[in-house]
Amino acid sequence: MKCLVILQESRATIKVDGEYAFGYAKSEVGVHRLVRISPFDSNKRRHTSFAAVAVIPIQGDGSTRVQINESDLRIDRFRSGGAGGQSVNKTESAIRIVHIPTGITVTCQNERSQHMNKASAMAVLQSRLDQLERARQAQMNAEHTQSLTDISWGNQIRTYVMHPYRMVKDLRTNFEVSDPDSVLDGDIDGFILSYLSASLDKDEDDR
Repeated sequence: MKCLVILQESRATIKVDGEYAFGYAKSEVGVHRLVRISPFDSNKRRHTSFAAVAVIPIQGDGSTRVQINESDLRIDRFRSGGAGGQSVNKTESAIRIVHIPTGITVTCQNERSQHMNKASAMAVLQSRLDQLERARQAQMNAEHTQSLTDISWGNQIRTYVMHPYRMVKDLRTNFEVSDPDSVLDGDIDGFILSYLSASLDKDEDDR
């Protein structure tokens, strides 16, 4: 996987690219607690810090379109008609397309050929599906952001202790290691896998 880190005044944004990136990274969502001797305290006292992690999937760039499968479409052909029942075209050039998974229906009879009406209807359907997908992504992002609890003691999912002993423990799975330096350097595979395993077991129990 590849990571891009952008540092700001009180936050950092990390973009992770790779197979199943979101599935792995979502295990880090929540509040993380660090206990250490602060390097900024001349009296060498122990301090506790908190950081909240949110993970938001990026579904491609703004130009990405929803893929439309022909098997998901029902296409009806019929004769187009004008105002007052006046015939616009004596052939079945009008097109009605139903996107079965969403129920979105688009009808086009403005053009004089079936091919042109179908192309116009598909363009409208594509636009509506793209709009629906953008709304779904926005809702998903909002839910991920709202899932964060207060950034304070008692709400943490994982604790990193540098003093008086050395340990990192995930409070959701009880998985722990005694080398916080390696974890802070990015060795979090054990935490990710234990979380995914626990989530899978929970899903099985809920069925």
